[in-house]
Amino acid sequence: MTHWHRLFGLVLWDYFLDSPYEVELEKDLSLKRQLLDVVILHKCGEGDLKELPDGLENLKIHNLLTYKSMREPLDDWSLHELIGHYVNYRKQVSPSLDTLLPEEDFQLYGVCTRFPQKLVTQNELVSIRNGVYDLNWGSRLIRVIVLSEMENAEQNAIWNLFSANAERVRYGADHYQMHSSNISTIINRLFETYNLEGIMPYTIEDFQKEYVLDHLSLLSPEDRLRGLPPEDRLKGLPPEERLKGLPPEDRLRGLSLEELKAWLKKLESQKK
Repeated sequence: MTHWHRLFGLVLWDYFLDSPYEVELEKDLSLKRQLLDVVILHKCGEGDLKELPDGLENLKIHNLLTYKSMREPLDDWSLHELIGHYVNYRKQVSPSLDTLLPEEDFQLYGVCTRFPQKLVTQNELVSIRNGVYDLNWGSRLIRVIVLSEMENAEQNAIWNLFSANAERVRYGADHYQMHSSNISTIINRLFETYNLEGIMPYTIEDFQKEYVLDHLSLLSPEDRLRGLPPEDRLKGLPPEERLKGLPPEDRLRGLSLEELKAWLKKLESQKK
């Protein structure tokens, strides 16, 4: 389970590079080791960020995310844990226990691959848009983001990568704009994990081949053939196709007089 959470956190870390936010992974919140999956922290006056993924448009200064992969449910207990992490985290980042940072500085998120069916039997999820819901949990508003319901859109590429849906994962890989040179290794590991889970027998090499095939039409014939040796260019072509358009002198070039006479003799015998 931790493996999925780390991949999720690492891709979020890459997404928020060179932006006003920084991402911390598996933040230790107590003496007894308890890890909060992701913290997205606003940094004043640093960088810029284009359109945010659906569901994150309400980012605050401190944003706490719990993440549940395809095998884990986002349920009541998950949100109780998230609230506990929030309480502990707020104490740690505040000047003192007597001077806590205001609640308005914090936003909580429950991010899950599949729809939290059990959760909605006891709680009301208010739909904001496809895959985005708000849930009142005591005095806190928790934003619930369901990755398998996200639309294929540029800003959602990061969510699509974790949707556990082959079509959406491929869209995410195609459209996600990497910010770190190391993230391709992490994306490759993500594909390998899908493969191990039996969800998607697909690798980054498969994606790269598919991407090239999908975009071949954009290349000129010269670009398509660049780098191929002559024998590879001619593979699969019947002799008549290879000779088409050549003048007689080019077709006969390289043949000796004896070979030409033998060929003419053969043609004459075939006519009889």
